[in-house]
Amino acid sequence: MTDYRTISDGIAAEIAAGSLPPGAQLPPQRQFAYERGIAVSTASRVYAELTRRGLVTGEVGRGTFIRMSGAPLGDAPPDTDDGLINLEHVFSILPTQAADLSASLAALLRPAALQATFPPLRASATPQARATAAAFFRRGGWSAEPERILFTGAGRQGIAAALMALARPGDRIGVEALTYPVVKGMAARLGLTLVPLAMDGEGVRPDAITDAHRAGPLRALYLQTVLHSPLGHTMDARRRQDVARLLDRHDIICIEDAVYGFLCDEEPLAALAPDRVIVVDSLSKRLAPGLSLGVLAVPSALVEPLARTIRNGAWTASGLPLAMARQVIEDGLASRIGQAKRADVAIRQALAREILTGLDVQGDPRAYHLWLTLPGVWNAERYAAAAARRGVAVSPASAFAIDPATAPDGVRLALGSPPIPKLTIALQILRQLALDGEDSQVE
Repeated sequence: MTDYRTISDGIAAEIAAGSLPPGAQLPPQRQFAYERGIAVSTASRVYAELTRRGLVTGEVGRGTFIRMSGAPLGDAPPDTDDGLINLEHVFSILPTQAADLSASLAALLRPAALQATFPPLRASATPQARATAAAFFRRGGWSAEPERILFTGAGRQGIAAALMALARPGDRIGVEALTYPVVKGMAARLGLTLVPLAMDGEGVRPDAITDAHRAGPLRALYLQTVLHSPLGHTMDARRRQDVARLLDRHDIICIEDAVYGFLCDEEPLAALAPDRVIVVDSLSKRLAPGLSLGVLAVPSALVEPLARTIRNGAWTASGLPLAMARQVIEDGLASRIGQAKRADVAIRQALAREILTGLDVQGDPRAYHLWLTLPGVWNAERYAAAAARRGVAVSPASAFAIDPATAPDGVRLALGSPPIPKLTIALQILRQLALDGEDSQVE
């Protein structure tokens, strides 16, 4: 069997020699596999390895091209502080991002440009910033009016501000039975009661919303309508319509977490209920956690109350991150990185599903995470602990469950952080561990 690294080394040598010049296009992966007499999965790993080395760049709909600067960008930083291969945190940083961002942001280092970022901002920032954000964060046929846009330092700050603006201590907030773990901590600090809502393959069930509201009025909902973490569910158009009708019928505001929306094209729930939905998006997943900026699309009646809450909570965005965001959005780099991540997701999903063949995995193939339902010999906590002993960090169901006592025996696998070779090793370890059972050792 031909090793993908050997093929990658050969292509790297051709690039260094100039026989593959900057801008040259590589063939589609299937054609590359046919010409080389290798499996398509091996070709995918070759292309991923060349991307990791910073030698090529992929553009969805166009192909894979030799980068204008073919010099390798160096190894990625360690996967986790404790040396584990990180399949716990859902983020991805492409090998070329640092160089591309450095070039894009160089203009901001001029004294006059930097000076302009020093004054404090309001939650609404400037009309130009709102217009830029409204255009960039649109999805499908939906876009928010610029007047409805507010900014926070990060997406999670936007969620916290929305919860604080909508609810008071003791209020009930409906959430998916498995949800973003940080929301559980927010609710505890705000004195809110999270009500777990049953889900199916389309996400939250409408009847679960109605039943929970009848049992005691729900003050608001917090939902992930696309690429739900940890399960990967995405609402189809009919489910969004059903939920939107319930928001109006029960007089409920929904906080719609859209941080993974850049990986798909479905319209948000807000497209159907703009006066009932607060959309929370950010740059942390699109770019990197260290380059975060929260962007909220808010119903008109809530713009002023939510702006006050953002100010009072000290969650207002700062000038420099907002200027950086505008720069990479307006010069097109943010969109190019988002498209490149879609291509990266496809490679990683294909790799994971191939290695985990025969195990019970589910999730949207456009997402940077998968859900692994464990064989009966395992529970999620013991499996996560055993995986950590073997060098792999994963997230057990209890991290996401509103009621840990009813958490299913499954783990979320975040695919975006490790380089492809380490991801391959980690997935092989997890597969063997699942099949062998907890008493076996993986070499």
